[in-house]
Amino acid sequence: MNAQQWIAKGDKYIMKTYGRYPLVPVRGEGCRVWDADGKRYLDFLAGIAVNNLGHCHPKVVAALQKQAGELIHCSNYYHIPSQIELAEILCSNSFADRAFFCNSGAEANEAAIKLARKYSREKFGADRYQIITALSSFHGRTMATVSATGQEKVQKFFDPLLHGFVHVPFNDAEALRKTITPATCAIMLEPIQGEGGIVIPDGEYFRQVRRICDENKLLLIFDEVQVGIGRTGKLFAHEHFGVTPDIMTLAKALAGGAPIGTMLAREEVAEFFGPGTHGSTFGGNPLVTAAGVAAMKAILEEGILNHAEEIGEYLLGELEGLKKRFPVITEVRGIGLMIGAELSIPGGDIVKKALERGLLLNVTHDTVLRFVPPLIVGKQEVDEMIGILSGILAEL
Repeated sequence: MNAQQWIAKGDKYIMKTYGRYPLVPVRGEGCRVWDADGKRYLDFLAGIAVNNLGHCHPKVVAALQKQAGELIHCSNYYHIPSQIELAEILCSNSFADRAFFCNSGAEANEAAIKLARKYSREKFGADRYQIITALSSFHGRTMATVSATGQEKVQKFFDPLLHGFVHVPFNDAEALRKTITPATCAIMLEPIQGEGGIVIPDGEYFRQVRRICDENKLLLIFDEVQVGIGRTGKLFAHEHFGVTPDIMTLAKALAGGAPIGTMLAREEVAEFFGPGTHGSTFGGNPLVTAAGVAAMKAILEEGILNHAEEIGEYLLGELEGLKKRFPVITEVRGIGLMIGAELSIPGGDIVKKALERGLLLNVTHDTVLRFVPPLIVGKQEVDEMIGILSGILAEL
């Protein structure tokens, strides 16, 4: 079938929970995808920061093919070698001592919320359950993570929300301090707000947050679902700020495109999740964790982190050049390959025009063009993207 036939069939059978663009991708390689009609696209969205290694990285593909021929699924009643190996890689390269595996970022954040509440209940009593999050944050689409998210548009229509979440301005440590009550058990933040518009805090902010947590015996949870696994040029984004959390969540890029999530925690906190307290049927099954092992080894062994940092600086510079030429760009900000260009107008039409010209972009927070290409992207692809985007801006 051609693209229009697939779109027509999808419109008939798929729930309309997404405002989909008229694109039917059927194949990908590196920084490119091809649609059902054979048209080629340059991908600067990477599955929303999922395909950090590009599309169909050979090592991830090989791991999936091998594991699919051996054992796809069993149960977490048993010990799964690839799950154990992935947990070891993650813990050995982070602050954490233990990992819990699930299927998505929202599920990882659900697990973090549950663990924080159970830890605080066991240590301090049942009245300590409240979690402080940030305005403009995004933590997922389940009821708990919608409640944790600081965006009204995500929460709309789903009242009553889950009790026990309070939202404060991001990058404002004093507002956070004033919000703490005897009921507070944790603070949950994204090191960089992605869906909130690529918002980067001041260098001192997270050091103040860590001190506030220590002074009040609160857990610090970092949601690195979007910004982790090399996106910012470091394995985890919080490394830029010199602060260590008690709990961290990961998903998106962790398995090179296979659906996975994980919650990592220090031993002192993790020990409060005993048998029967939490679980996931598919979480960390042999197939996805085999992909995760392959993806993590590639990230750590192939110079991806340094490359992301270098190309990120180049892309930032090129976007700054566009800002000087086109006043519609009011600010460019980012770390590594997590970059946003703030516009003085809504960016939806720019994204549509880019699609027509073979470029996949995204707009978040209505007016921020989000650039999250595969971490393997090169200067040639950056130059190609800048050429397409400058042509669109010139027409404006």
